[in-house]
Amino acid sequence: MFRRLHEPEAAVTITVDGAPLVAGAGETVAAALLASGNPVCRQSPASGQPRAPFCMMGACFDCLVEIDGVPNRQSCLVEVRPGMAVRRQARPTPVGP
Repeated sequence: MFRRLHEPEAAVTITVDGAPLVAGAGETVAAALLASGNPVCRQSPASGQPRAPFCMMGACFDCLVEIDGVPNRQSCLVEVRPGMAVRRQARPTPVGP
């Protein structure tokens, strides 16, 4: 569905859920996920439905992922860098009785 308009001049390798992903230097984590063919970033806490980048400018929070151990990062605002570890966020487990 999404594709790059041109091939990046330089490549950066990141990991997404432990699997390597080659991204273009200078692009955001959200753009790399969209170009990968599997853009899901997280599950909705309310319904569990998959969410993917939407606005690409930091207004909607649909692109939240864990980056290098820090949860709830807006992937559309974070530029990829070599060795970055990205994890998709699963639906939180309910707490209580």
